[in-house]
Order: sequence, then structure tokens, then C-alpha cells
Amino acid sequence: MKTFKIEGVEFITLGQFVKVAGLVSTGGMVKPFLEETKILYNGEPENRRGKKIYPKDKVQIGKDVYIFEHD
Repeated sequence: MKTFKIEGVEFITLGQFVKVAGLVSTGGMVKPFLEETKILYNGEPENRRGKKIYPKDKVQIGKDVYIFEHD
């Protein structure tokens, strides 16, 4: 399990997270990545770029699980 700190804002979107976490190299790659990759948000399938992720949420991408915290 990995911890991801949300810094300076209340939430981060799934699309922003994918880019900041280095899972894609450009913003243009976010949409195809989300369409092709199995992602679970708090145990439920999710692929919307604009899905808001808040502290204490859990996102699983492949075998990696991320827990979100505030700074």
C-alpha cells in the first residue's frame, strides 16, 4: 500500500492523480489510460477523469493500492 498526500487542496481528481503519480507522461494519455486500465475507487470500478479523490479514499490501479492523506 502506498500513501499519497493531497497538498494545498481539498481533493485531487483521478485524472490529475494518474498524471502526478507518473502513471502517464502527458495529460493527453490520461483518458486512454483510464479507459484501458482496471481501477477501483473505494472498492468500486471507476474510470472518470473528474472523479474527486479525498483524504482517506483508497484507489487501486492494477496491484498498487493508494491511500490518500492531507498534507
